[in-house]
Parts: sequence; structure tokens; C-alpha cells
Amino acid sequence: MNTKALVVTSPGVLTIEDRPVPVARPDQAVVRVVFGGICGSDLHYWRSGRVGESVLRAPMVLGHEIAGVVEQSAADGSGPAAGSRVVVHPAQVCLDCDLCARGDQHLCENLRYLGSAARDPHTDGGFIERMVVPALRLVPIPDALDLRTAALAEPASVVLHGLRRLERLGQRIEGRDVLVTGAGPIGLLAVALTHAANARTVTVTDLHDQPLELALRIGATETVRADQAGPVPTVDVVVESSGSPAAVAVALEALRPGGAIVNLGHLPPHGVTAPLHLTVTRELTMTGSSRFYSELPDALAIIADRPDLFSPVVTAVFPLDDAEAAFHEAADPSRSSKVLLAFTAAEPNISPS
Repeated sequence: MNTKALVVTSPGVLTIEDRPVPVARPDQAVVRVVFGGICGSDLHYWRSGRVGESVLRAPMVLGHEIAGVVEQSAADGSGPAAGSRVVVHPAQVCLDCDLCARGDQHLCENLRYLGSAARDPHTDGGFIERMVVPALRLVPIPDALDLRTAALAEPASVVLHGLRRLERLGQRIEGRDVLVTGAGPIGLLAVALTHAANARTVTVTDLHDQPLELALRIGATETVRADQAGPVPTVDVVVESSGSPAAVAVALEALRPGGAIVNLGHLPPHGVTAPLHLTVTRELTMTGSSRFYSELPDALAIIADRPDLFSPVVTAVFPLDDAEAAFHEAADPSRSSKVLLAFTAAEPNISPS
């Protein structure tokens, strides 16, 4: 049996190809993909053929933000039953390296991620109508949550992992003033998650009006246009999601003594200038955060509890046949936030059963 897949063949070139569905091993399930979220990494592979040091060397199926339905459960009885609505954990880890052994599987030395050119051969992603995946990498979606909103679980887990890094450093969110720099999909999910965690205030900065207006709908208390030199209030915690050196500088200057910043955005490898002297005089804490590992079930539970905060982050859904238009939409932060591809044409807005 063949299935349609969205493949990036070279920079700027997307094709829809027929791919054979592999025969599932006893511990694998077949998932009928319903929605796939377009991530910044997908856009980078499409536009420039690389994400940082990961360079596209061969055609690759994109996508790692996947929600769907188990069409065929694993023969060994592991994982969700056929008919279950699930999201796919995109990481494959070795469980043998020192990092895995100490519980940091998201930093695994042999990590593979769906839709990634970090290794050769590349790891095909989930922008495909049917995919075969280890059953233990499937996480059931709460009954009350629709598949469209559940497709946000993977990027929400990235943010949740960053917030938990702060918590492990003694930096709580509840009752504190938070700044989110960058109101792209990750930044907006940070707004929703910090608001759901009972932050006292949530201020958001961005270069565009549309995402700032959306931020106010989902929990932000104040917004600031980053290109208009408006005053940024002092805060206790910063979630930096833009990957902009200028935003890091603003964040450090906004932090009160004893405050903390978690960097989710990917900064450029060279030429980053920031007032790091403030980390000494104000005893600030800086930490990075890379992907996630165990947070997916908790992210789904939080989204299911407050879908009103999360569902507006999805601003457009395109059928697979309109993938090119979907990528152009997702690449314009002035008019879109999270853009989804729908892989099941007859069920573009599947709701809980």
C-alpha cells in the first residue's frame, strides 16, 4: 500500500510523493495522520536546505508535530489500541549513552528526530498520510480535546520543558511577572502556559501586531512592539523564544535582581552581543532548553484543561495538496501563527469521538 508524503527535495522545492507504507514490526503501530503542524525547522529546510548544522543532503519527508488515529495497533499488544486518537513523540533515543542513563534522553548522543537532516541517512518525518511508528512513542489524546488543538502538543512540550528547567532552578511561574520575547507559535504557547500556571502578569514583545493581538486573547496582560522602543516592564522571569540577540539584551535588562531567563529560541552561532555583566550585578540565572522528552502527556493534559487558551494559536489549516500555500502562510509571521496541514481530506476538523 502506498501513501502520500510531503517531501523537501532541495531548497525551495516541495513535492508530494507516493511512498510505500513499511510493514510494521510487532512493536510498531500504523497511524493515520490527520494533522501536522508546520514548525520553524520545516520552514528552514524548505527555504535554505538547512537548520543550523543540519544540512539537507537527500530528499526528506518533513514534519514532527503529528496528531492522528491508530489504524493498526502493535501486534505485541504494546501502545494504544486501534481507533485511539494519539500524538506522536518525535524523538528516537538509544537509552544506552551516558545522557540517557542519567535521564536526559532529550540530549541523547544518538538522538534522531522526525523530519531531521541531522544524521545521514536523514530521518523522515510525519507529513505523510500513514506512518509506522513504535507503539510506545504514541501518547493518547484526552477524550475532551479535539485533534486540531492536540496538534499543538509537541511545541507546547518544548515550552513546558523550558518552564520546568526554570522550576528546577528555583524559579517558579505562579504569582510572578513574566516576559515572553517573540510571539511566534512557541512564544504564544509560552503565553498560554504561563497564564495557565497563574503568572501574575505576562508581557509579550514582537515586531508584528497580529501575534500581539492574539497574545492578549490567550492570557497576555501587556504587549510591546519590539521595533518601537516602548518601555518593557521589569519582570522576574523571561521566556526568550525569538532567537534574536536584541531580544536577549532587552530580556536581561528587564530582569529584576535574582531573576531568570530560559532561552528557547535558537540564537545565531556568532556575533551575539548582550549585557551579560547584569548576570553578575543582579545575580541572574540563564539557562538553555532543548526540545523535550517526558512532557508530552502533561502538555496534553494542560491543553485539554484550557483549550480556550491554546486553540486560537492555530490560525490556518491547509489540505496536503495546498502544502506550498501553507508553507508561504506559515513563513509570514505578520499574518499567521501555527499553520497545520490536514492529511485526511474527508475529516479536516475531526472532533473527539
